[in-house]
Amino acid sequence: MLGRAFSLMLVAFAMFVVIDTSAKWLVLAGIPALQAAFLRFFIHLLLVLGAYLPREGASLFATRVRGIQLARGALLAGATLLNFTALKYLPLPVTISIFFAGPMLVCLLSIPVLGERVGPRRFAAVLTGFAGVLVVVQPWGEAFSWHVLLSIGAMCCAAGYFVLSRLMRGADGNGTTQFHASVVGSVVLAPFAIDAWVWPADTLSWALLVLIGTFGVVGHTMVTRAHELAEASVLAPTVYSQIVFVSLGSWVVFDAPPGGTTLIGTSIIIGSGLYLWARERQLARVEQARAGER
Repeated sequence: MLGRAFSLMLVAFAMFVVIDTSAKWLVLAGIPALQAAFLRFFIHLLLVLGAYLPREGASLFATRVRGIQLARGALLAGATLLNFTALKYLPLPVTISIFFAGPMLVCLLSIPVLGERVGPRRFAAVLTGFAGVLVVVQPWGEAFSWHVLLSIGAMCCAAGYFVLSRLMRGADGNGTTQFHASVVGSVVLAPFAIDAWVWPADTLSWALLVLIGTFGVVGHTMVTRAHELAEASVLAPTVYSQIVFVSLGSWVVFDAPPGGTTLIGTSIIIGSGLYLWARERQLARVEQARAGER
């Protein structure tokens, strides 16, 4: 079971990297980021309706946490749009490195939103992780690009998305959750995407646009299935496999391997993230032991 769960997570993250790589190729080819982001959600929506509506009927649209679902979908749409826009200007390894700081922000947001306590050790790990982000973006250097703010904004939206996911955990089924995420992104981005629309010039561009939406729904379904087979705390470190996939994709597709400072900063961020993961697992075991004594 655990091996299957890990395999599903690794394949899902490889798909997410293909989405980013395809999006970067498309925006560099002249497709607006708004259009690419809209089609990512619209194709996702069509696939969700095709897969779940025949089985679930009207219950697919029913949710016990509609406000959270809508806010979560809006944050995911914002994260996708900002990320696709950033990909036009920044190397893939840089954008994914900034994304890796997401768990640190989730840790901080869990204090006011989820009422969790963060001790000095975890807080120090969060600060170390953000130091790693500074190493990656190098705001003091001549090569600094203000476009990293787009990537940081995408990371913040993604962190909010994950916090809301934890807040509504178990409230709705996978189909309902995927429907709301895809319909919100489709509705919010549609008018802007239509206004900026550019017809793809070749078959490859159309294929990549369809691939983005398809891999989105398949990847998220795999992540959901993996979490049914193993605990989230066990699977969490698999997110860092993306740096391998991104480095290969950036090198092969764009002839842009990650630079030395990017690798150093990413190592700091990953180290901090792994410490947070290990610390949270340790605290969870302590809480379980205390609960068993009561």
